[in-house]
Amino acid sequence: MTYDLYIGDRTFSSWSLRGWLMFEKFNIPCRTHMAGLYSGTLKQDLAELAPARYVPVMRTPDGIVVGDTLAMAETLAERHSDAGLWPTDPAARALARWLVAEMHSGFMALRNECPMQLLHQYDGFAVSDAVQADLNRLQDIWALARNRHGADGPWLFGQYSLADVFYAPVAARIAGYALPMDKACAAYVTTHLQDPAFRKWRAEGLKVSYDPVPYALDLPTGDWPQSLT
Repeated sequence: MTYDLYIGDRTFSSWSLRGWLMFEKFNIPCRTHMAGLYSGTLKQDLAELAPARYVPVMRTPDGIVVGDTLAMAETLAERHSDAGLWPTDPAARALARWLVAEMHSGFMALRNECPMQLLHQYDGFAVSDAVQADLNRLQDIWALARNRHGADGPWLFGQYSLADVFYAPVAARIAGYALPMDKACAAYVTTHLQDPAFRKWRAEGLKVSYDPVPYALDLPTGDWPQSLT
């Protein structure tokens, strides 16, 4: 039973990264379709999936269309209860859901001022007070998850879960703009950067070139980091 997953440009579409990781990391079969997020064809590419307007969006094997990453996550967790999308411990699962919901609705300064881009690392990005507040909050909640429930692995709740899916684009933003993080959080970001699934996603994105490059800043750039530690 195979799903259909519609995504946007891998190098820039943070929400598409979330959607793809839900399938890739939990071994749920899907066919991936590209929608023209930056080419102007998004509306026609998603026409048969109405009322979907944005990527990612999925169609289940029985033909149900589900948009929005939070709805997709819960639908997949419901349909694949043995895949381990959520932590098994009730307290860990409740906190994981909280962190996912907060990511889904918050951190607007980080999102707006640091759009995800997987091309390079900017040198000299000026961190605003609002972005720093978001980074401080990330450090607090990541430390809470790791300290309470992360003893059996490198991810927020030890083993990979939907919480890590939702924070993968955040890790990419921290890496891409060289944002300041404490040692423990830098190690967590590095875990994402070195994850084979993340690297596979980025490598596919780099096969496409852009002129002009979306979200480009007038700053020096360096190589994409392999580690922050």
